[in-house]
Amino acid sequence: MGRSLSRRDERTIHLLKVLHKKPGDAFEAGILGGKRGTGRIEKINLDGSIFVTVFASESPPPRLRLRVAAAFVRPIQMRRIFRDLSNMGISAIDVLGTDLGEKSYRDTKLLTDGGAHAALIEGAVQARDTQIPILTVYENLEKWLEERPWEKTDSRRIPLLLAMDNVRPEGSFFHLSVTSRPAVLAVGPERGWSDRERDLFEKAGFLRLSMGERALRTETACVAAAALAMEKAGEGGL
Repeated sequence: MGRSLSRRDERTIHLLKVLHKKPGDAFEAGILGGKRGTGRIEKINLDGSIFVTVFASESPPPRLRLRVAAAFVRPIQMRRIFRDLSNMGISAIDVLGTDLGEKSYRDTKLLTDGGAHAALIEGAVQARDTQIPILTVYENLEKWLEERPWEKTDSRRIPLLLAMDNVRPEGSFFHLSVTSRPAVLAVGPERGWSDRERDLFEKAGFLRLSMGERALRTETACVAAAALAMEKAGEGGL
């Protein structure tokens, strides 16, 4: 498979300016949504564009059976969440409007101008992956709980439903028993969940767990909770 990349393409810049590749040189490559393998620079044109060929026959690493729902936060934080969770291999990311979250964050152009997609790809590239998480936006927690998207992806296994809550937790994430079940994690804004939302979680079968007394940034909580879920699931459990 061969194609041309313009001189302004980020991939061209990375290959020529960062990796200092020349015609005939090979590099790691992959096809988004497909397989991964190696590429080769066939030609550098006079206008700075390059022509490359890609040979992809290796399957990407499997995505974790882990879904993370995160409250709307500042766009720069949201971008980091998308990048880092994609890098970790999370299968799906849901973005939620919440009672105590800043309402203006919901107007971010990150979700409409291609920024979110670019962040997901950036995370996958870092992990040498060609798959990216499914990204979905929900108006509020009620809509998400009503739709229960985790049941549509795998109805054969009942997932562990967890909501991170360091204000009124029912237990500690650190004391959670090891399980081989897939998991769904909900992480709120820095101000936490409202009591109304806690009641919604309880009715939906979620267990509210704490990761300590500190109020973490949402981006930090997402990564920490995802890492803990991976550890609790054991190797290959998700």
